[in-house]
Amino acid sequence: MDFGLQETADGTNALVLVHADVWTEWCNAAEPFAKNWIRAQAFSGMAGTALVIPGKDGGIDIAIGVIGKHDIWDGAGLAKALPPGGWHIDPNRGTMLNAMACEMLLLGWALSQYSFDSFKNGESDKCETTLKRLAIPEGVSADRLLGLVEGVWLCRDLINMPANYMTPQGLEDSAIDLAKKFGAAITVISGDELQTSFPAINTVGRAAEIAPRLIDFTWGDVGPRITLVGKGITFDSGGLDLKPSKAMEMMKKDMGGSATVLGLAMAIMATSLPVRLRVLVAAAENALSDRSMRPLDVIDTRAGIKVEVGNTDAEGRLVLADALTLAREEAPDFVIDFATLTGAARVALGTELPALFCNRDDTAAKILAASSKVGDPLWRLPLFDDYDRHLDNGYVTLSSTGGTGFGGAITAALFLRRFAGNDSNWAHIDVMAWNLSGRPGRPRGGEAMGLRAIFCYIEQLATEKQGQ
Repeated sequence: MDFGLQETADGTNALVLVHADVWTEWCNAAEPFAKNWIRAQAFSGMAGTALVIPGKDGGIDIAIGVIGKHDIWDGAGLAKALPPGGWHIDPNRGTMLNAMACEMLLLGWALSQYSFDSFKNGESDKCETTLKRLAIPEGVSADRLLGLVEGVWLCRDLINMPANYMTPQGLEDSAIDLAKKFGAAITVISGDELQTSFPAINTVGRAAEIAPRLIDFTWGDVGPRITLVGKGITFDSGGLDLKPSKAMEMMKKDMGGSATVLGLAMAIMATSLPVRLRVLVAAAENALSDRSMRPLDVIDTRAGIKVEVGNTDAEGRLVLADALTLAREEAPDFVIDFATLTGAARVALGTELPALFCNRDDTAAKILAASSKVGDPLWRLPLFDDYDRHLDNGYVTLSSTGGTGFGGAITAALFLRRFAGNDSNWAHIDVMAWNLSGRPGRPRGGEAMGLRAIFCYIEQLATEKQGQ
């Protein structure tokens, strides 16, 4: 893969970074030729834009890149604005960036190079004459940077794959490839064993042509125990509570939670974080056949809790119930699940701001601080205990949805808490996992929402553990 990054600055053009806050002052102090060229081009100096200043021979002398408050997306904007070729950040002119800000800018640059062209006929749009590369400067960890880029790209690729390719078997194959790359131990549970040990996952996926399964891999032998749980519904028809055609159109992205945890695992392993990592992916397709679960069916779960199916289109929480039960049995230091779980979270927060739920206030505060630090937004919603009663209003047992449509993201999270445990260090992120439109660094399609924030939090946990 070409992420648009290179190790050395040899043969590259200089990129001078100027903060938008000092743009006017910088222009006033510039050499006459540069000042006149900027005015002639009517360049406004908005953050995330760039202007090439030519030399006397008509070639490139330098480029000016304007940055603002969002280093990562400003970096993506610069990659879009600059012409093809190699670039390096000039350390002696313009605004100096610290190592963290510089890494963020390079990350945005790399994310802007992403495109999903696996199914394009003919050659890729990328060729040597159109590539844009930025040299990794001293002080920036190439391993950390590339690990995060690879993790995000993997997540996007998995979500963007069509559902007839990214089946439960396709998810398994992707997880096996990832495990092999980093020497992780992997187990896949399916068939009779799945039916016995993970009955909810089996019930959700048994109607599909490709059988459901639980993917379980582990890596690392030092540091805090971290368990990542992903909803892997590779296509969601809604089951017998069938979705309308427009609502079904993007449901290949319903495995976005599993794609996020696999991408996050990639970043953790590539960066060699000192953690004992476990990844659990509940993979199934919510399809229709004579084996489909029905509304108000009462199904078994790994926890021994019987659940009444409130709506067959609320299947994600059922497969997560079994996976979270397994996660809890090991008593890890931190458990987090990612899931494209509810439309209610999108109504509350829109499509670009994932909802965070946490058992512990201190964990939530640290995750939100990490989110702010790396520019990967999350917003905490409450695990409001009073709404827990709605789940007990099923006809015969615990309802998967409760009897009201209000506060749907909260009641879904409360349902998951029944299996994750009230006293565990558990967090749940309800994500869209999809960009409805494109912006620099964030193309339309699958997106790794919350991945970088949780990576930052886990990195802090690992550092704290080492210091003890």
